[in-house]
Amino acid sequence: MVFGDRGTGKSTAMRALAALLPKMNAVVGCLYGCDPEAPGSWCEQCRKHEPGTHIKAHRIAVPVVDLPLGATEDRVVGALDLERALSQGVKAFEPGLLARANRGFLCVDEVDLLEDHLVDLLIDVAAAGENLVEREGLSVRHPARFVLIGSGNPEEGELRPQLLDRFSLSVEVKTPTDLPSRVEVVRRRDDFERDRSAFISHWKKDEDRVRRRITKAREHLAAVQVPDAAIERAARLCMALGTDGLRGELTMIRSARALASLDGDPAVTDQHLRRVAPSALRHRMRRDPPDDSGSSVRVERAIVQLFGA
Repeated sequence: MVFGDRGTGKSTAMRALAALLPKMNAVVGCLYGCDPEAPGSWCEQCRKHEPGTHIKAHRIAVPVVDLPLGATEDRVVGALDLERALSQGVKAFEPGLLARANRGFLCVDEVDLLEDHLVDLLIDVAAAGENLVEREGLSVRHPARFVLIGSGNPEEGELRPQLLDRFSLSVEVKTPTDLPSRVEVVRRRDDFERDRSAFISHWKKDEDRVRRRITKAREHLAAVQVPDAAIERAARLCMALGTDGLRGELTMIRSARALASLDGDPAVTDQHLRRVAPSALRHRMRRDPPDDSGSSVRVERAIVQLFGA
């Protein structure tokens, strides 16, 4: 979840994510991009392959799908393919945005303004990891495992706690207050608008460097150790902050492991936990009327008390 002021590039950052992600393997012809190496998560169509037969696979870009605020439920979950129904008399399923986002990212700009029935739908699908569509005589179940990314301005409305809890990490984006940063942002935006191709070519090496680093981190992730002491630290911090449930600890450990892998470290340490704690916990905290300080300040204060200055 990306919180921030208007006009700070939240939506731009979300959509730019696709260019940084390494490509992934997918079953050829699968509407949901099933992973050929994970048959347990295949859709109904892929499961029809006979055991032991060779599954054709190809490399595809990781999907980054936008969910517009005005999208209908049919467009999100999928519906009857009317063209085939009218022209061929066949009941066929037309996949929606959730199908396209499987194994990828589903982006919702201004998620705080999303209609309640779509919020309920996203909560259900995110919890189940699959989408069930039963309408117009159709009954279709398909995998829908995606990372939900949202942006919003706290001044325009608040998210329901049920949906907010589904975001693993949160980031606060503020308007730059120093002159050099503002000038640099404006200059880069102007360069992009004047010559998009030249701008992309100029930054291609940097993007490739980040992509290679991500690929290497993925290969190293399984080898990263998480000591019991690190889990205890995460639990103590969540208890000190009074976070509900156990998603805070789970998110901290998963994020710290990913960060350690990205840094090339063999195990999770206090430094990794300190760096991921604000993003993992600031949006999970209850309001404390006697304490009018922001959630970020409260997290930082608890980190200092637990880990030291």
